[in-house]
Amino acid sequence: MSKKEDILRKPDWLKIKLNTNESYTGLKKMMREKNLHTVCEEARCPNIHECWAERRTATFMILGDTCTRACRFCAVKTGLPTELDWKEPERVADSVQLMNLKHVVVTAVARDDLKDGGAAIFAETVRAIRRKNPFTSIEVLPSDMGGKEENLRVLMDAKPDILNHNIETVRRMTPRVRARAKYDRSLEFLRRAKEMQPNIPTKSSLMVGLGETWEEIIEVMDDLRVNHIDIMTIGQYLQPTKGHLKVEKYYSPDEFKELQQIAISKGFSHCEAGPLVRSSYHADEQVSAAAKHKQMLGEQEAQQA
Repeated sequence: MSKKEDILRKPDWLKIKLNTNESYTGLKKMMREKNLHTVCEEARCPNIHECWAERRTATFMILGDTCTRACRFCAVKTGLPTELDWKEPERVADSVQLMNLKHVVVTAVARDDLKDGGAAIFAETVRAIRRKNPFTSIEVLPSDMGGKEENLRVLMDAKPDILNHNIETVRRMTPRVRARAKYDRSLEFLRRAKEMQPNIPTKSSLMVGLGETWEEIIEVMDDLRVNHIDIMTIGQYLQPTKGHLKVEKYYSPDEFKELQQIAISKGFSHCEAGPLVRSSYHADEQVSAAAKHKQMLGEQEAQQA
């Protein structure tokens, strides 16, 4: 084994505890019965056992299971998607009700084959969840939907409780890591979302370990803050298959802690950072922390007035 291979062996802090109790198996069964997809399964999320078995939370993936993009970090299937399923929003809403979720995350494959990027079904899913689950907070995690303002407006008019769109990697590495996506287009997407609905928190996620520098990570933080993003998550990239990009570095828990502290110092209302952190990881707690931060700022402004 070469020295480099030895360095890149998975460290102990990336060991995952498996839990296949009744909550896990029951949730998996329900997903199959409802013909629903989750990013937890499709993207091979390392936290699936914790979220499904212990927290009983899941991130629904709508618009099918086939993505029109072939990002070199993602395990989701790529190809020509099937027709739209307009009954899907109601099935998602029913499942949220059955699970009695306080917070739900809805993401989707990229649908570049659609003029609206899937915005209409995304918006209808938000409305369906809200009709049947009025006390559930709703987080949406769309692609850039072609970067078209009218597509984003359709989604934002449905008024989700939080808009999440992932920057994924640093500016320099975006062309290599993200198929068809553009760094500045993602920033513009997030900025426009805030302009359309100023009271809806915005959020973005960054993977590390792909070959970026520490300085480039800080640059991403600054770029996100300039565009008024409220919440940031930072996690370790893990190579899903041999056909995907290799891991260039495993960041230590102490390095993640330092990145989290830097992010908070730059003004993010909340930052979740750690080796196994993913965009939807502890999403309910992130929203709660952001709300408390907003309330605290409001109280400070009132006192200074």
